[in-house]
Amino acid sequence: MSEPRNELQLLREWDADTPPLTDPARARALFRLHQAMLTPTTLAPAPAAVRRRPVLRMAVAGVAAAAVATSVVIAANDDSSPRTQPVSATTVLHGAAAEERRLEEAIAPRDDQFIYTKEIIKETPTGGGRTRTYVDESWNSVDGSKKSYVSELGHKQWVPVFAPGQGTWPPTKWTELEQLPTDPRKLVITLRDIGGKPDYSKPMKAADWPMTQVFVSGLLRAPVLPKGLRSAAYEALATVPGIKVLPHQKDADGRVGIGIQYVGPSGTPWAKGGPVLVFDPKTYRYLGMHDRRTAGGTTYEQWSYVAASAVVDRVMQRP
Repeated sequence: MSEPRNELQLLREWDADTPPLTDPARARALFRLHQAMLTPTTLAPAPAAVRRRPVLRMAVAGVAAAAVATSVVIAANDDSSPRTQPVSATTVLHGAAAEERRLEEAIAPRDDQFIYTKEIIKETPTGGGRTRTYVDESWNSVDGSKKSYVSELGHKQWVPVFAPGQGTWPPTKWTELEQLPTDPRKLVITLRDIGGKPDYSKPMKAADWPMTQVFVSGLLRAPVLPKGLRSAAYEALATVPGIKVLPHQKDADGRVGIGIQYVGPSGTPWAKGGPVLVFDPKTYRYLGMHDRRTAGGTTYEQWSYVAASAVVDRVMQRP
């Protein structure tokens, strides 16, 4: 009898005869595999090839509360020369949480509505070549009961309604998002135990963090969340081991900020580092993401940010 294959190996083999999966499609496939391991009798069987479902791009990033402070250049409040001061990942993410609490407004979309997003993505071949800019507008059904219209890297398509047992991460159904705790510690445990009842008395183990950080950081790519959930996600990320702070990072709009990058254990997909989340160096507001992707044998440097998001009543309606 052959050796059992782990879920990452199965994920790699799913697209063996099809074009390379995009990062969000791969993340969603990994999420479904994780669910299938927990509740195999309640989910629809996996298709022969992963159906492309380009909803929101998912950042895979995590941070460590015990990370060593890294010196990054932060502009002074006046017109003098920039000064260097130590800033840790914890400082940046807790600052981002505080800024989110200051700016966020309560919102409660109905199940029959849609989440509109406008994302700007720029990418350049690492070997040289022209930069391409994509303006991706998408309308995702709040509860998955209606067809969504989505765009990713200029590829537009209608997405069918969810089949029984299907879903995506983060959830699009508002009632499911509202069930997630806004206490950072409880949020981490809930996402570690996703698919079952959270055990808050069970401590996190080293092997729990790589998958948990996928789910925690994925929440930050959802443009609209219940009040308090995004700030909780920032603070939850501040507890994930494996982070480095990168100075002078840019988003797709050319704004320079502080980068936060998750580096996972050896043998994981993040051993060489995941995407970089970019934050404003003064306010710590989240700006966008710097990433790489490979398609057709070409590797691209990629920068992105969400330019607009809103709740609308129908597809093609803009705020």
